[in-house]
Amino acid sequence: MLSLHSNFSVIGKTSQLMRIGKHQSPVVDFSSSSHLHQQSLRYAVLGAGFAGLSVAWHLLEHSPIELHISIDVLDEVGIGGGASGVSGGLLHPYSPKVKPLWRAAECWEESLKLLRIAETAIQTKESSFNNGEIAQSSYEFIARRRGILRPAVSLKKMSIMNENAQNSLASCRIQSINEDAAQILMPNICVPSNLAFHMQGAINIHPQLYLQALYVACEALARDMSSVGPGEKEINFHKKSVDNLLQLEGEYDAVIVCLGARSTFLPELSGRLPLRTCRGVTAHFHLPENIREEIPEHSPSILSDAWLAIQNPRNLHVGSTWDWKSCNYSQKVSMEEASRALEELLPKASAVYPSLRKWVFHGASAGLRAMPPLTGLGSRGLLYHAWLGKLMAQAVISCDEGVIPQEFTSWRPKL
Repeated sequence: MLSLHSNFSVIGKTSQLMRIGKHQSPVVDFSSSSHLHQQSLRYAVLGAGFAGLSVAWHLLEHSPIELHISIDVLDEVGIGGGASGVSGGLLHPYSPKVKPLWRAAECWEESLKLLRIAETAIQTKESSFNNGEIAQSSYEFIARRRGILRPAVSLKKMSIMNENAQNSLASCRIQSINEDAAQILMPNICVPSNLAFHMQGAINIHPQLYLQALYVACEALARDMSSVGPGEKEINFHKKSVDNLLQLEGEYDAVIVCLGARSTFLPELSGRLPLRTCRGVTAHFHLPENIREEIPEHSPSILSDAWLAIQNPRNLHVGSTWDWKSCNYSQKVSMEEASRALEELLPKASAVYPSLRKWVFHGASAGLRAMPPLTGLGSRGLLYHAWLGKLMAQAVISCDEGVIPQEFTSWRPKL
């Protein structure tokens, strides 16, 4: 995510548009006049995925009550139309070696908070999305709380994984179990080393429904804040393409770029962000009607060389492939690409869940990931979007670069 402030002339050189402040923050140096002295602020959030909607929520939540705040969320595909919307949605605070990730407890807590906010927004049915209520049947969920099971497939890493599991977070315990116990949780699962790690508090979210619900929550928050304070709050979604940042000249006080891999296509940012693009294909499977061996409702999703995200007893998603340096961010998958994905994913998935061979391929979706540089801090994935959204929103509103942790500055563009 990158925040650009437009209180200075945007007509000038691109280097002016993206100059970095004295603390080398990813928040661009602001002009001498303070945001807090203005009567109204208008923000543009580019991207309606996990990061963009987290930023939008926190911009509203942390905005001064006396100010008029207007937020435009812009995305050419739609809410959840990019890589966020087709992700597996497996949410947990651990690395592949079941070690707590960097800032795991803090990020996990923030992720659960946003999830509760999204669920509450739909349960209260205070608003609607696209002029129609988001319906949830028993097979359509925002969050499936059944945990995640990670079989230990590498004998070499078993000892270190066992050690890491002893230091699991209190809010998401890890239990080491044998194959018999794993079979109770997930019938027909294969545990090659007779050891699996059950992340009991881990969650499988439905990305599209979650993102739509979070936008509904943003609408409700804007209404509620407007009704109790002198400053009006509003948020609007626009299905709009932004080909370059100069298109937004003079319209906004700040622009927060949350486009993921698509941010590398903006001319002002192309070649300046330390991101690696990677296209991933997710395969969808359905259990044929003539087979009764459906997955029990209590069964967890599975993480292994491939992941299996359980949608309901007769539907699951398997992912994901890794096509590095791809520039294709379309969710559509050709027959040729789907065939290649199946050749790669089916052997990995069926190695831990052999029954998958009885299931029928039911389509595929894809997205273009934005992968950050490799660090010793662990993978920076889905877990971090909620926390980073909060961090960025607070920094934009307060104009106080000191709120940004030193670790966050390593993500600044190299200008």
